[in-house]
Amino acid sequence: MIEVKNVTKSFDDKTVLFDVSCTFYTGKTNLIIGQSGSGKTVLMKSLVGLLRPEKGEILFDGRNLLTMSSKEIKELRKEIGMLFQGSALFDSETVLGNVMFPLMMFTNMTPAEQRDRAMFCIERVNLAGAENKYPSEISGGMQKRAAIARAISLNPKYLFCDEPNSGLDPRTSILIDELLSDITHEYDITTVINTHDMNSVLGIGQNIVFINKGHREWVGNMKEIFATTSEALNDFVFATDLFQEVKEYILKNGFTAQGAARRHKDDHPDKP
Repeated sequence: MIEVKNVTKSFDDKTVLFDVSCTFYTGKTNLIIGQSGSGKTVLMKSLVGLLRPEKGEILFDGRNLLTMSSKEIKELRKEIGMLFQGSALFDSETVLGNVMFPLMMFTNMTPAEQRDRAMFCIERVNLAGAENKYPSEISGGMQKRAAIARAISLNPKYLFCDEPNSGLDPRTSILIDELLSDITHEYDITTVINTHDMNSVLGIGQNIVFINKGHREWVGNMKEIFATTSEALNDFVFATDLFQEVKEYILKNGFTAQGAARRHKDDHPDKP
């Protein structure tokens, strides 16, 4: 579990996060959402230690990131997996080489053990057979899965994902969402996902933190979001006619978000 308590972050004379408090739970898909410029990326960077807030606490299972020594932070980062927006794979390394990289850097495993662990992760994300291919030889969705395999190679307690569906088609985005959800529950990871994708919000949002103009405006889950009274959240999540109709389905019929979306698609085959 990660607890954020009264975090404030400024750049020069501009405050970007105002006294933000929230909790990210173990074994759940925790989403940070908000408009561009809302402060959600600054919050994510603060969580992983790339930015240092002026005020507050960030507790990793009770350990305060903001009071740790450099050595303690280095040890904590061994417990963290990171999925970058653009996958950030090494072009000169194969899929196997990319997944083995953290193992070579942070473990005392033998080369054979590193390969075995890497292949286990590659197989877990359904990339068996692609381990000897280079990033340029595989699709964007496969690159994302390779990046997920690398992120879980150290068996992390905490997994951070920055816009994991960026640049992917809708069908592949759903597959990535389902994979992240499955891995989170299977390995009991504290997964934090920074996203603009409303399909992710309605599909895997077990714990959602909505950041608006630097403030934590709303916290809830994918079911509770349909009954929110927050005008800013409604404008953000249900900005399109499609999602407005999905919301009406949910409130009227009590379907799950994904079920409502599928039902809408079946009833309106002419709409995207």
